[in-house]
Amino acid sequence: MKFFVDTADTNEIRELAATGLLDGVTTNPTLVSKTGRKFVDVIKEICAVVDGPVSAEVTATAYDDMVAEGRKLADIAENVCIKVPLTMPGLKACRTLSQAGSKVNVTLCFSAAQALLAAKAGATYISPFVGRLDDVGHEGMDLIADIVQIYANYPALTTEVLVASVRSPLHVIEAAKMGAHVATLPPAVLRQLFNHPLTDKGLAAFLADWAKTGQSIL
Repeated sequence: MKFFVDTADTNEIRELAATGLLDGVTTNPTLVSKTGRKFVDVIKEICAVVDGPVSAEVTATAYDDMVAEGRKLADIAENVCIKVPLTMPGLKACRTLSQAGSKVNVTLCFSAAQALLAAKAGATYISPFVGRLDDVGHEGMDLIADIVQIYANYPALTTEVLVASVRSPLHVIEAAKMGAHVATLPPAVLRQLFNHPLTDKGLAAFLADWAKTGQSIL
């Protein structure tokens, strides 16, 4: 499974990228607005830090405007992935932009039917929002299972399942067990994947035993 981080905070991205475990970045207008910086400047800086895809979202809602914005975003850097909403104009824009050679992330997916349409429109990634489904009383992970199964039935569909609105490490593990290709995580959740109390306890014991020897490796 690939790990993307869901943030526009370039300091966070630099720190996480240094681990070598970061495969890409997703942003949205809300995340970029929190930086207080110009949208294009933020995306350009992220693209320089991360080699993998960086999702930058259009803000237009009409087809022609989405395509125009998508083309402008694609010009920022080679690793920009254009993010469009799962609407009819959004899927038309996805088809146009993907046929022109751009990677496209179709976002705000809440049903398997929507995911099937996005794949047929040529999406590089489909972003089902599991946490938001959980919030309204639905099992978000059931949607991931459905999409993975549907895509597996049709090898011609190359769209990758990018699990979004992730709230906990459990979401990540369940998605990985189902065969989802990517999870995009808030920085706090990505850091939680490293943590386990038995790891901390074991390390403390090893270090205490080592200190008793009075030795130094260096």
